[in-house]
Amino acid sequence: MIRKNGCLRGAIMRVFTRRRAIAAVALAAATALGATACGSDPAPGTDEKITLNIDVFGNFGYEELYKQYEASHPNVKIVERGTGSQLDAHNQQLAQRMAANAGAGDIVAIEEGTLLQYLDKANLFVDLGEHGARDLAGNFMPWKYEAAVKGGKVIGLGTDVGGMAMCYRTDLFAKAGLPTDRKAVSALWPTWDAYIETGKTFKAKVPDAGFLDAVTNTYNTILMQKAGQGAGYTYFDKSDKSVIDTNPAVKDAWEISNKILDAGLSAKLAAWSNEWNAGFKQAKFATIACPAWMTGYITTQNGPEGSGKWDIASVPGGSGNWGGSWLAVPKTSKHQKEAAELIKFLTNPAGQAAAFKSKGNLPSSPQALKDPAVAAAVNEYFSKAPTGEIFAKGALELKPVYLGSKNQAVRTAVENALRTVEQGQKNSAAGWAAAVEDGKKAGS
Repeated sequence: MIRKNGCLRGAIMRVFTRRRAIAAVALAAATALGATACGSDPAPGTDEKITLNIDVFGNFGYEELYKQYEASHPNVKIVERGTGSQLDAHNQQLAQRMAANAGAGDIVAIEEGTLLQYLDKANLFVDLGEHGARDLAGNFMPWKYEAAVKGGKVIGLGTDVGGMAMCYRTDLFAKAGLPTDRKAVSALWPTWDAYIETGKTFKAKVPDAGFLDAVTNTYNTILMQKAGQGAGYTYFDKSDKSVIDTNPAVKDAWEISNKILDAGLSAKLAAWSNEWNAGFKQAKFATIACPAWMTGYITTQNGPEGSGKWDIASVPGGSGNWGGSWLAVPKTSKHQKEAAELIKFLTNPAGQAAAFKSKGNLPSSPQALKDPAVAAAVNEYFSKAPTGEIFAKGALELKPVYLGSKNQAVRTAVENALRTVEQGQKNSAAGWAAAVEDGKKAGS
C-alpha cells in the first residue's frame, strides 16, 4: 500500500499526539486510512523526502499512527511539535504564527475554545473539502463535522470529544474510610451538593490532601454541563452577544465552585502548573474532573507507579462535554496536499480508535465509538475501569455547546478571578464582580 506520490505521506507529519495506539488497532488504522488516501501513482521524479510539522498541545496519541504512516510513505517524515505543552501556550503561539503568516506547522490543532475565531479567518486555511473531506462527513458526529465548516469551506476535521467522568485515587479514598468500588463511589455523589458532602467527610479523615486538585477544572466541568443541559452556550449567546452576567449556567457554575471553596476542599494547585503536575505523584488530591482525554494526562504525570491507584466514577450532576479539537492545514504549508491526506488518516474511524487506545481521547466518530476496541475497552492503569462503557456509551448523545469567538479570552479572565477566591485574595462576591468586569473587557 505504498504511495510514491506523497499524497498520504505529507499529511501525517503534523498531527499532534493526544493519546494511544495498540498494534492491532494501529494496523487497522493504516489499512483503513490507506483506502481513503489518494489513489494514483505519482509522476516520475516526485519521490523527494518531505517533512510534515504538526503543532499540538498535550498528547493526541498519534505516535504509533505516525510510524505506520511513515512506513507506508517512506518519503514522508512527521515531526510533532508542542507535545505536552499547555493549551494556553499553544493557543498563544498559534495566534501569533497565524497573524504573522509564518511559522505554523503544516498541520495545526485547533481546540474547541478557539475554533470560532479561526472560522472567522477561514481564508488563512486550506479548504479540506477540496481534498475529499466532504465525502468523509459521515465519519464524524454531525455537529462535530459541521462546527468546522464555514461558507461551505471545511476548515478542519475533528479529533476527539470530551465526555465527562470523575477520576479518583483509590488509595486516598481507602485512607479516608470511603468506598473504593467505582459503582459505590458514583453513588456517593449524584449531585454536586452530594460531592461536596463527600469531600467534607474525606477532609475530616485526610486533612493533609485536597479533595480536588483545583477549582477551575471543576468549574469548567460544571459550566459545560449546565450549558449543555440548558441554553447551549456559555459566555456568549448564539448571536455572539456577551451573556456572562445573565446566563444561569455561568452563575450556577460559579456558585457551586464557591461552595467547594467554602468547604475547604481544593488543594489550590493551579491547573497545568508545575505544582499541579507534581501533585499527581505526591497524592496531593483525591479527585479530579475527568473528561476522557484527562486519563492520558493522569497516566503520564503519575507514571508507572500510579497504576492501580486510580479509578473512574460518574461525574456529579449528569454527563457533559469538555474538550475536543480539530486538525487544520494553514495556507502557509508548502505541502498542503500531503498534510490534508495525513489529517484524513489521523481522523478517520480507525485512527480515532487507535488514539483512544493510546491516550484515552474519546472519538468523535460514531464508527469508532461502536468499534469493540473502543466500546469494550478496559483501562488497566485505572484499576481495569471499563472506559469504553464509561465514556463511549453516552457519547453519541453529547450536545454541542456554543463557544463565542472570544471564548478563550473570557474563560481565562473568569478563571483568574476564581483563583483569587481560591487563594483567599477575594471573597466570592468580589471575585464574581471581577469575573464579570474582566470577562466583559476580554470579550469586547
